[in-house]
Amino acid sequence: MRLLIKKPDTNNIIDLIRRCGYSYRGRQGEEMMFVRRVEISEYPRFHIYLKEEGDGFILNLHLDQKWASYAGNRAHSGEHEGELIEKEAERVKEIIL
Repeated sequence: MRLLIKKPDTNNIIDLIRRCGYSYRGRQGEEMMFVRRVEISEYPRFHIYLKEEGDGFILNLHLDQKWASYAGNRAHSGEHEGELIEKEAERVKEIIL
């Protein structure tokens, strides 16, 4: 799911996403990566890719169901839509807006 958000008053977008319960995982190119576990185990977990664009940010949210099940590939089984993702997107928007 893709969300467009205005740049917040704070200069630290990482801290803002952390307030939503996400851990910062680093950068991949121009995007910052964040994750939040759904349960105590590593998976499933929500995954956010955040990219600055113009006067705001593009936030791409999906749900990682599991790690890649075949060797040599970093791809994973992820969901980009559905009720769980919609609820998480609303929760994040309420916190950061």
